[in-house]
Amino acid sequence: MADFQNCGSCSSSLLELFERVSAQGEKVRSLKAVKASTDEIDAAVKLLLSLKVTYKTATGQDYKAGSPPVDFSPVSSNGPAATQDEDFVDPWTVQTSNAKGVDYDKLIDRFGSSKIDKELINRIERVTGQTPHRFLRRGIFFSHRDMNQILDAYENKKPFYLYTGRGPSSEAMHVGHLIPFIFTKWLQEVFNVPLVIQLTDDEKYLWKDLTIQKASEYAIENAKDIIACGFDINKTFIFSDLDYLGMSPGFYKNVVKVQKHVTFNQVKGIFGFTDSDCIGKISFPAIQAAPSFSASFPQIFKDKKDIQCLIPCAIDQDPYFRMTRDVAPRIGYLKPALLHSVFFPALQGAQTKMSASDPNSSIFLTDTPKQIKTKINKHAFSGGKDTIEEHRKHGGNCEVDVSYMYLTFFLEDDDKLEQMKQAYTSGALLTGELKKVLIETLQPLIAAHQQRRKQVTDEMVKQFMTPRKLAFDF
Repeated sequence: MADFQNCGSCSSSLLELFERVSAQGEKVRSLKAVKASTDEIDAAVKLLLSLKVTYKTATGQDYKAGSPPVDFSPVSSNGPAATQDEDFVDPWTVQTSNAKGVDYDKLIDRFGSSKIDKELINRIERVTGQTPHRFLRRGIFFSHRDMNQILDAYENKKPFYLYTGRGPSSEAMHVGHLIPFIFTKWLQEVFNVPLVIQLTDDEKYLWKDLTIQKASEYAIENAKDIIACGFDINKTFIFSDLDYLGMSPGFYKNVVKVQKHVTFNQVKGIFGFTDSDCIGKISFPAIQAAPSFSASFPQIFKDKKDIQCLIPCAIDQDPYFRMTRDVAPRIGYLKPALLHSVFFPALQGAQTKMSASDPNSSIFLTDTPKQIKTKINKHAFSGGKDTIEEHRKHGGNCEVDVSYMYLTFFLEDDDKLEQMKQAYTSGALLTGELKKVLIETLQPLIAAHQQRRKQVTDEMVKQFMTPRKLAFDF
């Protein structure tokens, strides 16, 4: 959330912010008028409320339609002015006007994290003795907090554990949801460490138009897809908040500790909550923070409170863990380390994340080979030119072409990827040919996932989700 400097030159930025709030209000009204989906309206309303909070922070005044700012008294002045061209990122909304997607270098500066550079990647390779994952080689995981501390601990034979999660908002997951799990599985294998996976069914009940029963059902179905990624049952604990919170005093005690050390004003500032949000939303960040502490899992770590946590996640989840890192020393725990990924783009372009509520924005893990082919051919945004002649002459733009973007995530061969980039950029490779490569890459990948998922039984899910000792001694 942007802050504004108290200076005369800020007035134009404040006017732009006023106009942005007005435009977002119009968007909400039009979505309601056309009876858009609940998820789409909720996302638009959430952005509107966040913009209004930003406006009040900048001006000291509530937003009033038709009354642009004249005099203003910023509440804080430790950040640059937001403009309509600036990316908007929070745990629920990702928006950018740039066809290339979010400017991640600016996001690193804004969030105060560190870039994953070649030196760090080389160190990971030296420490593990393994070729770095393609997500590291290609900058898909691009930012970190305290990864060098994790490597120091590993080299000194000190344990750490992994924590990642999934918000089960739909029965079927899409390929973008696989990214943190593919990478986390690699981390678990090369470092040989325990893993906890949080299913935030409570969060989805609070934010979405879902019953508790439906949120719980989605959690189980999503757990099957996560298990199908190939996690080791002896090293992995998957848990649902709605189930685990009631059976783990250690977990709940840590939730309460975090809640005591974060004020309502801090939560509003971090997450953009308003006075109209239910108290469940306001208290939820403490629940997402609690798995960062080993004491939340006594069945795995016994009474050890000093085992550091490494969290692979998309960068939009970072606000939760900035809060967690601020609280951790004050309640006697180590700060969690993080590895941040870029966003997986929608088929329509990199301006937004994929959405489980829009079937044409995503390739779902339940899609048939025919559906995959149709979606890519019909909906995947092209960086190619309008005619074959123009494309041959001027070439395509890989920076905005969704098919090429998807291949950076899923094509293992670096040399082949580079060859396609050069061929597409020069015009030798046409858009249809690039889409064909993506189709031939995704079809067997998703078919193999579907076969593995069929083998995941209810009993296997129960075993993964039963609190128990894992294959480690602490």
